[in-house]
Amino acid sequence: MFRTEKPWLEVYRGHVEPETEIFDGSLYELFRSAAERHRGKTALTFYGTTFEFERLQALVEKMAASLAAAGVEKGDRVALMLPNCPQYVISFFATVKLGAIVTQLNPMYVEREIEHILKDSGAETMVVYSQMYPRVKAVLPEINLNTVVVVDFEGEPQGLDAGHHPFGDFLAKDADPPLEVPIDPAEDVAALQYTGGTTGVSKGAMLTHRNLVANVQQALDVFIDDPGAFSNNQKIMGVLPMFHIFGLTCVMLFGIRQGLNQLLLPKFDPAEVMDLVSESSPVMFSGVPTMYMGLLASGANLLEYGFGNVRTYNSGGSALPVNLKRSFEEKTGRPLFEGYGLSEASPVTHFNPPFAGVGREGSIGVPVTSTDARIVDSETGEMEMPVGEPGELIVKGPQVMKGYLNMPDETAAALRNGWLYTGDVARMDEDGYFFIVDRKKDMIVASGYNVYPREIEEVLFEHPDVSEAVAVGVPDEYRGETVKAFVVRRPGSTVTETEILAFCLERLAPYKAPKALEFRETLPKSTVGKLLRRVLAEEARAAALAGTDAGTRIEPEPGTLPPSASS
Repeated sequence: MFRTEKPWLEVYRGHVEPETEIFDGSLYELFRSAAERHRGKTALTFYGTTFEFERLQALVEKMAASLAAAGVEKGDRVALMLPNCPQYVISFFATVKLGAIVTQLNPMYVEREIEHILKDSGAETMVVYSQMYPRVKAVLPEINLNTVVVVDFEGEPQGLDAGHHPFGDFLAKDADPPLEVPIDPAEDVAALQYTGGTTGVSKGAMLTHRNLVANVQQALDVFIDDPGAFSNNQKIMGVLPMFHIFGLTCVMLFGIRQGLNQLLLPKFDPAEVMDLVSESSPVMFSGVPTMYMGLLASGANLLEYGFGNVRTYNSGGSALPVNLKRSFEEKTGRPLFEGYGLSEASPVTHFNPPFAGVGREGSIGVPVTSTDARIVDSETGEMEMPVGEPGELIVKGPQVMKGYLNMPDETAAALRNGWLYTGDVARMDEDGYFFIVDRKKDMIVASGYNVYPREIEEVLFEHPDVSEAVAVGVPDEYRGETVKAFVVRRPGSTVTETEILAFCLERLAPYKAPKALEFRETLPKSTVGKLLRRVLAEEARAAALAGTDAGTRIEPEPGTLPPSASS
């Protein structure tokens, strides 16, 4: 079907083998192995409190015992709705130790989104940050949660419903150690990573233990040019959200596997990040483009804060603008390496490896080890395109998901003969470097998060005064893209733009909610009456770039997460 040539193997030559050596075990066995190997070293640092590997392992064991005593068994779903904190790491590994499945929830989700994911996953246990607890309480009548554990950073949480537990009390339960459960790394699901759905609902990508273990090793293969610089308990920044697959694999699991000291921050604040870099001298910083933009926008002299001493900067989650890459490298004197991935691939499939130089501008890099990638025709997906010609990017490797939970049709469309069809349009050059030409049809990438217009439009149609609606992405200097809505009011309606934007903000995570809205008398349609989103998208993008964008704008209140997540 496809040619066997892999020109990117020349990039590997002399640096790394084409096939990665995958740890033969579960995620918990990976954690236990790392804890034993790195005893006496610091695993996590959180606002001055440190957790050595042996202490972290003991807390994971206690949490696993408490979860088991609460009835959690192999295959059960445990929902985590937490910002970066030690409780997240403890809960994650305790869950996978039991053979249960971590269900990831973005703490910015509102009630509607929380309800969907908890229902779809079937989660009966949840660990949630206290600031998000009221949202969970609001949907309790609609879901089937048996156990709720609440995390607070300033003492024990107050006002909990009967039967709900502060994290400290739950952890302190005198429960018997759970029985060891057999785990098949290749078959057993470790995490449900929810991603946007073209039908308006999120899809749960089922990631197995082997998917995640493999991708951690693949990241190690290509992120590091000098293993000695990442093998002696050096410090790395842990500000990229762990509920996001990029942060989970490339920071949390990466740090545990390599025995690094993760400097955890629950939100991205440029001043706080700069102070921590100055105080702690991390060797690695992984972030989304809006984080690097936020650091530059602070106006601070990044060299004075020690950013020139950070060995490795990685960027992912959304396209890295070339001008941003150049500006950040100029201000720090260090290269910024871009990669590519998606939730369905755990996530990394491509990266610009530091051992190959400073990275190829505008490129997502070469396929990571043990990964094949092809550019195929967009019509059938079966014919490979010539070098330099655009087509759909497809990938194959041990990091590719098992499928989507409860969605056999979506799974069949995405996974064909072992290949994951990304839906992204790309091209490959003669050296095996890949370039994204266009993204998935209609998808918006706002601050590194995928936003599907259909989900926004479903919310708009819930408003009684909305007759027709279309959501599109428009260029945004800070977020990369932001959401704009076009709306036709019902006859006689006097609803305002501000009212509809506020309505959306109550029902969507802030990064999904439209930031701008424009009323129209009619919306463009095809000859069969289909709304032409592309026409409006091109029009809105042209207006935004020309600085003539019309309509009301509204900004959400800042959340507890980085601007990349909350705005």
